[in-house]
Amino acid sequence: MSETVLVTGGTGSIGRRLTQLLQQAGYQVALLSRSPKSIPDVRVYQWDIQKGHIDPQAIATADHIIHLAGEGIADERWTDQRKEAILNSRTQSTDLLMQALKTNRHRVKSFVGASAIGYYGGNTDDRPLTETSQGGSDFLAQVVRAWERSEEQVASLGIRTVKFRIGVVLMAEGGALPKLVQPIRLGAGAPIGSGQQYISWIHLDDMCRLFIEGLSNTTWQGVYNAVAPTPVTNETLTRAIAQVLHRPILLPNIPAFAIKLLYGEMAIVVTGGNYVLNKRIADETDFQYQYSDLTRALENLLG
Repeated sequence: MSETVLVTGGTGSIGRRLTQLLQQAGYQVALLSRSPKSIPDVRVYQWDIQKGHIDPQAIATADHIIHLAGEGIADERWTDQRKEAILNSRTQSTDLLMQALKTNRHRVKSFVGASAIGYYGGNTDDRPLTETSQGGSDFLAQVVRAWERSEEQVASLGIRTVKFRIGVVLMAEGGALPKLVQPIRLGAGAPIGSGQQYISWIHLDDMCRLFIEGLSNTTWQGVYNAVAPTPVTNETLTRAIAQVLHRPILLPNIPAFAIKLLYGEMAIVVTGGNYVLNKRIADETDFQYQYSDLTRALENLLG
């Protein structure tokens, strides 16, 4: 009988593709959702993070857990209320899973949790960052630190725990890429700010394959930077998209102050940058990326 993977946040862009790839790899997939849904070949269980409720059957039938749930970082301006929702959606959901694992009989062998390269801070210029680099101090870094602490509680139960600090996930629907593509298609694309800030990216399929490797390979444990081998600058990414779409870049760079006026504190998501390296994946594993080349990744997603 095939093993069951319980996925939180499974109805989002990453979760939907992850479900497909898990099923292709021979796993049964179950989802935790706030509302009952009917999804072919997927069992959907209910949970309510605010009320602290989770269907105990979800835990009892799982062999592995992949935890993706969390409010979108760049969906809205960062009001105090929005910041609280971003933090709580990550820590409270993990706490609920931990309590369910602690109090219910289960057979869970691995817990694979999402984290983010925001751990290192919103703007670290071109300084190479690995899994052992010091964390930042801004809002996103504080969120990720609290997020990872909550995931470490699961490890304290004796469950093998893997945490992926995810970079900018390139995907056709959702995330940053469609927002970059739209103005370029209209002939209004341009690098942001200096254009020299680094973007540590990863193709959606490689991100999902890392999650599957993390749950299936018992040698994986702890924190890994989930990024492609070669970060690129904002200008390089912008021009690569334009080349794949056969569109010119005619406008001057968009000033960083204009982005800050538009988005407030959240502007750091696009004006900042990190040069993050996948050191542990490269040095300690035999994982092979399908899309280590940016142009090939973009051709796959935009072709």
